[in-house]
Amino acid sequence: MRILFPSSRVILTTLGLITVLGGSLHAAPVIPGLEHKHPLTEAQKGAVLIEELRCASCHEGMPGAQKAAGPDLREVGSRIQPDFLKKFIQNPALYDPGTKMPDVMGNRSEEEKAKIATEISAYLLSLQKAEEKPTPLPMDKAEEGKKLFHEVGCVVCHGPKDGNADVKNLTGYVGLSHVSKKYHPTGLADFLHEPLKVRPDGRMPDMRLSRSEAELLSAFLIGSEAAASKAETHTPEMIAAGKKAFEAMSCNACHNVDSIPKPTLLPPKAKLSLNGCISENTGKAPNYQLNDIQRKAIRAALTEMSKKPTAAESINMRLTQLNCISCHQRDEFGGVKPELDSYFHSTEEALGNESRIPPPLTLVGAKLRPEWLNKVLYEGQAVRPYMTTRMPQYGNHALDGLQQFFGETDKLEPFDYAEIKKESAPMMRDEGHRLIGDQGLSCISCHNYNGIDSPSMKGLDLMTSYQRLQPAWFDQFMKNPAKFRPGIIMPSFWPDGKAVQTEILDGNTDAQLQALWHQFSLGRSARDPSGLRAADPELIVTDQTRTYRGRSTVAGYRGIAVGFPGGMNYAFNAHNGALSAFWTGKFVTVGWRGQGSGNFIPAAPAIQLAEDVAFLTELPETWPLKPVRTKEAPVNPDPTYPSQYGYSFKGYSIGEKGVLTFRYHCGEVAIEDTSVTGGENGKLNRTLTFNSNKSSTLYFRALSGNIESISESSFKIPKLQLNLGKSSAKFSNILRAAGENKELILKLDLPAGTSTLSFDYVLQP
Repeated sequence: MRILFPSSRVILTTLGLITVLGGSLHAAPVIPGLEHKHPLTEAQKGAVLIEELRCASCHEGMPGAQKAAGPDLREVGSRIQPDFLKKFIQNPALYDPGTKMPDVMGNRSEEEKAKIATEISAYLLSLQKAEEKPTPLPMDKAEEGKKLFHEVGCVVCHGPKDGNADVKNLTGYVGLSHVSKKYHPTGLADFLHEPLKVRPDGRMPDMRLSRSEAELLSAFLIGSEAAASKAETHTPEMIAAGKKAFEAMSCNACHNVDSIPKPTLLPPKAKLSLNGCISENTGKAPNYQLNDIQRKAIRAALTEMSKKPTAAESINMRLTQLNCISCHQRDEFGGVKPELDSYFHSTEEALGNESRIPPPLTLVGAKLRPEWLNKVLYEGQAVRPYMTTRMPQYGNHALDGLQQFFGETDKLEPFDYAEIKKESAPMMRDEGHRLIGDQGLSCISCHNYNGIDSPSMKGLDLMTSYQRLQPAWFDQFMKNPAKFRPGIIMPSFWPDGKAVQTEILDGNTDAQLQALWHQFSLGRSARDPSGLRAADPELIVTDQTRTYRGRSTVAGYRGIAVGFPGGMNYAFNAHNGALSAFWTGKFVTVGWRGQGSGNFIPAAPAIQLAEDVAFLTELPETWPLKPVRTKEAPVNPDPTYPSQYGYSFKGYSIGEKGVLTFRYHCGEVAIEDTSVTGGENGKLNRTLTFNSNKSSTLYFRALSGNIESISESSFKIPKLQLNLGKSSAKFSNILRAAGENKELILKLDLPAGTSTLSFDYVLQP
């Protein structure tokens, strides 16, 4: 939202002026992070602008490594309203003030612009996914969408939309006033559910919305102003002319479409800052509507473009680019703006601001273990379920190198707890156990423990500490929590380095902290402390299929266990998309609960299958295996596995009698994965349903290990047989060597639309 003064015909923003001249709106591009308290120099601001305005899409040698990209347009006709698309192409800043999309038609006449816009929009509207029945938005629940918008974090980039905010504070946000005229309702829901599919550069991050949440948000944003969809028919000649104009305007430099390759980059020009796109008079060049402040910054960046930023400078630029600083503070910059503070909430308000305001990023590279930081950045790992604001997922491209920059920049004096001697381990375990409980420091009065809720306030689970934190940071934080989190309600149990609890370990501060660290290192095997009552660890399946989510040795840290009445059970690794274990009899025992997930162990001996990605779009000589972490090498060597192979998990639904259907993608193919027993113990029928917009080929690794071929449709490994059944998907078998074993790969030739693959797993005695 911006403030319009009709008499002077200007709109004020903190970036400069948006002027209204001759009825046309000239709006400077809005980069939210640059509107906040950032630490960047003039040249660094310019480098951020160069990246965000995609200058490197056309020009060689531009500063910065994180090249932004325009939206993917391969299915744009399915989500954008025809009338808006045409008008937006003709004058982007008029129909989306603050957009980073330039006016690519330069100083052409309005008549010529209108003609070109009509042709290009005809071509883009022809780019649609396979026709499917649109799902009506739940307009009667738009208020729920409004609440969601103001709770999960949308406000930090887009500003509040509840009418309570002071209008003078609503400058510098990405406007949404055009959304109701821009999107088909279902198209907006599709985009919000999977934004990285359309904008893989992560500038619109994935807020981890469920499909129903995306529809609620769409209902709120579309509202009663939703434009009526107008059917438009374009001749092949008009579409061909639009495609030609699309390429002539170099739209393909920023936008991805299947049939048009990227143009050749222009060589860098020494006087680029004095003419062309960034000059006040752009002539035939694209016009970004830059203001004087932005032009000055870009010129400074071009002057210093040979200077490579340090790791610390790269962090500052990246946090500003991605607007992380609107939620997180680092050193003396960033943090929640005062006008947005009231939109950050918690279900555990008694824990203070730490329960509702995202944690600071100061020294985060020294605080978090590298493997945990990777999980947070790439895998959405979270330990604060009480915080309503969500950590966005920006995608691999936007985050590339950030973890390494943190590691290089953030340093504490090296420290590690001395190895506990074998004869001292029982004593340290007992004393650490005592410190946590109500006979010691009573940490459990404010913190959950091993997934069991605290009897009062429910702070983050203590037993994640060893997995998350580096020992040097833990030691310093425990001795002075307020130094790292000013205003924290956690008391200091070791003020000035002296223990307040003198009856345990003779009040020796270092010994007490080492005992706590040792206790945390025990993980889920640790005993429950005094004052905490554990729940029944065994889960029983009755007359409904039962599901439990959590970490497991048979299904990874995003495991899902499914138990059927009658005793058939399986586990699914949601991180890699692999059905990974079977067992019969009792279901699972649970080591801990809470925080959204705990750990589970099959309550009977399990048949373990591979946990690698199950589907690929191309068949390599060697199937890509999941990274292996060891005690000696705990950092995940490949944090983007399995997303780099096209896999993305989309959740699951629960059907009749509790039966689960998993949903995930391999590349552009959507897969629904349902397994049922039919009441027959020891046999599981699995059906994979594929939805593809075009003819596609997938490779499915159905089995691996010591495989014996029984027939063309039956294969077995020790204790398990796989029988291929009736399927509408055409497939062929590939049985090949894989190291010392074999692997069965099904080549699936999928038609456009829906097809299925069905098969049985039969457990052998």
